Amino acid sequence: MTGYAVTSRDGPAGTVTIEIKSVNSRFLDLQFRINDDLRSFEPVLREALMARLNRGKVECRLSFGRAAAAAGSQSLNGGLLESLAAMQQEVRQRLPEAAPLTVAEVLRWPGIIEDANAGQDSLQGDVAAAMQEALEAFLESRRREGAAMQAMLLSRVDELEAIVARITPLVPQAITQFQQRAIDRLEEALTLAAQASGGATPISRDDAMERIRQEVTMYGIRIDLAEELSRLSAHLAETRAILKKGGQVGKRLDFMMQELNREANTVGSKAALKELSDASMAMKLLIEQMREQVQNLE
Repeated sequence: MTGYAVTSRDGPAGTVTIEIKSVNSRFLDLQFRINDDLRSFEPVLREALMARLNRGKVECRLSFGRAAAAAGSQSLNGGLLESLAAMQQEVRQRLPEAAPLTVAEVLRWPGIIEDANAGQDSLQGDVAAAMQEALEAFLESRRREGAAMQAMLLSRVDELEAIVARITPLVPQAITQFQQRAIDRLEEALTLAAQASGGATPISRDDAMERIRQEVTMYGIRIDLAEELSRLSAHLAETRAILKKGGQVGKRLDFMMQELNREANTVGSKAALKELSDASMAMKLLIEQMREQVQNLE
């Protein structure tokens, strides 16, 4: 599901800003946009997101605006400076032509300048607190979208149930119409045969009616949709129950969309009336609309 949130938190060291946004995806895909000097906070952010999210392509941005330092509040990171000097010496031993680091380059090195007023622990606390605020706002935005999506899906379920209710009486009507047409053709054929033969017919009326009953039975079996319509109704009822129950419903609804589409296709393949064929197309269109949205749900 899509969602967006951004929050800022002021601390002794400066302002921490966290932005979270997501687009639709069937799986959880986390991406982080973090400066190198803040990269150590990525595990904290990743853990918080994975604890609350299951699906979506999520991008998390962490930025830090350092507060203006008071006089004497900044110092060099001695350990890092010694390590940097040792690495530079080793590099120049192997590559004598390599230019040495300038003072400006050293001062710009991530983590080389320390703020005495705010340590790493304080900054980590600010990042964690800002992440929780941003995550709650992000989840709330997704809940609002989820409510709108649930209403849309339930409206599609209503439309599908209306189609099923409309076409359920059509099969018996089609069988009755087929039987009546067969009887009418029989009456006409027997009348013409009797006129041509002076009153005698090549087949008795009882034999002809038995043949018609057989034809009607075979026709009824071929176009019978009772099982398909019954399964459609059951699947729609289950889909409605899943949506109203809430929680993690994405994968269950994925499966229901497959089953609904299968039954709609069968209705189309057995359609003996234009109304049934049109109903099958309408159902498949509604199911496809639902399927596209279901893939975005957790």
